[in-house]
Amino acid sequence: MARLGVIFDVDGTLVNSNDAHAHAWVEAFTEADIPSSFARVRGLIGMGGDKLVAEVAGYDDDDPRISEIGDRRAEIFRERWLPTVRPLPGARALVERLRDRGVPIALATSARKDELEGVLDRLGMPDLAEVATSSDDADRSKPDPDIVVAAIERLGLPHDRIVMVGDTPYDLEAAHRAGIGLVAVRSGGFPDRSLEGALAIFDGPQDLLEHLDTSPLAPR
Repeated sequence: MARLGVIFDVDGTLVNSNDAHAHAWVEAFTEADIPSSFARVRGLIGMGGDKLVAEVAGYDDDDPRISEIGDRRAEIFRERWLPTVRPLPGARALVERLRDRGVPIALATSARKDELEGVLDRLGMPDLAEVATSSDDADRSKPDPDIVVAAIERLGLPHDRIVMVGDTPYDLEAAHRAGIGLVAVRSGGFPDRSLEGALAIFDGPQDLLEHLDTSPLAPR
């Protein structure tokens, strides 16, 4: 059997952090006097922070206020919301099962590197992956494919031997634009219609673990 590699998104895929990120964004927008709502921001979680701010605030892509609001949001998340983040059921067991099978694992997240480290600590697996790519490793954030492409290059496997696991339509678009398939999980709170085109859809990491040997992550 040829070797298979797996790229995981993190937020909403391995940890229950999507709501926490949305709350942090809303608080940052409120401080900046930018109208927003939890519902609107929540639907954009998984998109790169720069794109999310531009979408909500209506700023041009090169507006310096984007990074200022993003920096404040990161502070709010770290101080107020990171302590609420927990691993999703089955997340650690899924990763450990794959690692036991010798599957190379990479991470590809729109989060910043320091945020990723904090979330992995919450997961209890600071050394989860051989490769970890974050927004610090790419010029363009999801749904642009740069972060996923960086993970693919570092895994060093052919595209047809790599599968991504993610929870948002932005993961799906980034994976497809990078030339790989995506297994979707509903644990991020997005409806199935927004994940159409995924190789398969599971309720979350526990469901994927229970059906691992019949999933697109099975050895082949």
